[in-house]
Amino acid sequence: MASAAKAISSPVPNEWYPTLAVVMLSIGLVVTASFFIYEATCTKRNRCIVKELITGGVASLFLGFGSLFLLLSAGVYV
Repeated sequence: MASAAKAISSPVPNEWYPTLAVVMLSIGLVVTASFFIYEATCTKRNRCIVKELITGGVASLFLGFGSLFLLLSAGVYV
């Protein structure tokens, strides 16, 4: 016979959504600020494309997941 379907649930408890949103958005904004400071203070000769890509990727990752948890905590289930 057919077995009962198991409900899909989040791996993260709903109570953690606001905290995760604040923490991840804060980290993302700090990394973004450090990226802008690096770009403003570094000369063209001393720039390193690898450092720029890593910093931009980390900032993007934290801001993306922070935005996701912000939407989830507001009740917009994406």
